[in-house]
Amino acid sequence: MPTPATDLSDRVRSLAGMEQLLVAVEGLPPLYLVGGAVRDLLRGARSVDLDLVVEADAAATAREIAARLRGRAVEHQRFGTATVRTGELVVDIAMARRERYERPGALPEVEPAGLTEDLDRRDFTVNAMAIGLSGSDLGVLRDPCGGLDDLEAGLIRVLHGRSFVDDPTRLLRAVRYETRLGFELETDTERLAREAATAGAIATVSGARLRDELMDLLTEAEAPAAVGRLRELGIARALHPSLRADPELVAGAALASAETGASPALAELAALCSARPAEVEEFVHTLALPAADRTAVLRAASRGPVLAETLHGGLRPSELHALLTPEPPEALALALALGAAGGPVLRYLSDLRGAALEITGEDLLSAGVPRSPAIGRALEETLRRKLDGELAGRDAELRTATELARGRA
Repeated sequence: MPTPATDLSDRVRSLAGMEQLLVAVEGLPPLYLVGGAVRDLLRGARSVDLDLVVEADAAATAREIAARLRGRAVEHQRFGTATVRTGELVVDIAMARRERYERPGALPEVEPAGLTEDLDRRDFTVNAMAIGLSGSDLGVLRDPCGGLDDLEAGLIRVLHGRSFVDDPTRLLRAVRYETRLGFELETDTERLAREAATAGAIATVSGARLRDELMDLLTEAEAPAAVGRLRELGIARALHPSLRADPELVAGAALASAETGASPALAELAALCSARPAEVEEFVHTLALPAADRTAVLRAASRGPVLAETLHGGLRPSELHALLTPEPPEALALALALGAAGGPVLRYLSDLRGAALEITGEDLLSAGVPRSPAIGRALEETLRRKLDGELAGRDAELRTATELARGRA
């Protein structure tokens, strides 16, 4: 897939927002397009991320570009990076750097370096290429690690033997790229991945970093295939030995999410946790998901299998409503993936979800019913009768609920 510089120059200019960006970088220290944008550009695929590297102060460069584009720059001092935003254009700018890992799994310590060293410290060869953006360098490809050859061969290859030890999140990323691009792990890279997984490298990484990579993987269109590879490589077991890395179940949860309104990624995570939900609860907590997401995943993982066995066509509407109303959409998606009868679920979603009375407790108080727990029980029973077609209309609801609350029915 050799690509001449003139062709790359045209491709670079075709990127959304690039024409105005190229004008804005004139006269500044040389900048380079790097990472996934280069990989996708060479593949002829659409890229949405514009990541740039400069062999100078990234923050100062970002401020100048933002001023020229009448946008704003946000600095990230920890890694010497900055983000420029103007309209719909978002550009991330990083100082060319080398990295040093104080210990396996730790965030790297960084210091300034040249472009070649910056490319050498990246995750995979196909992500370790750069294209010049300045002056006569526009469209010139830098490929010190052989990324173009691996792109042609369809290979995911790490740049050095300690790559997965230094940053074990690359285990998940390797599988994500392999399945997204339809590539294969290069032979030595696969061996290193298996060794790192078996040696417990993942245990050195914070839960939040694992969460980011795992959820990115589960949002991919090819997530089921990726889960299968996690199992084959021993990575799923390294994450937690009780995870259920079943590609078919994950695919079913993703498919059912479209019908139930569930988050596909959360439903897929629930599927992974559904074999032994009590045993993986601590693992889910370590991922530091937002509280609502964590609750949905754990509830779905524990209730999905129960619902799959409980749901059947003989349930009355009130029983179906009572059974499914407390459950998050992810539990319904997982139940369907596990073989639950689809009819009752679809009936609930189309006819019963959100069903409510036209009256409230205030209406009963206004009718002279004393305030007591009997009001709540009366409303629940009235809703049950309404759902089962035993009464209809506001007047009938009020009459029935009043009689129930007063103990007359």
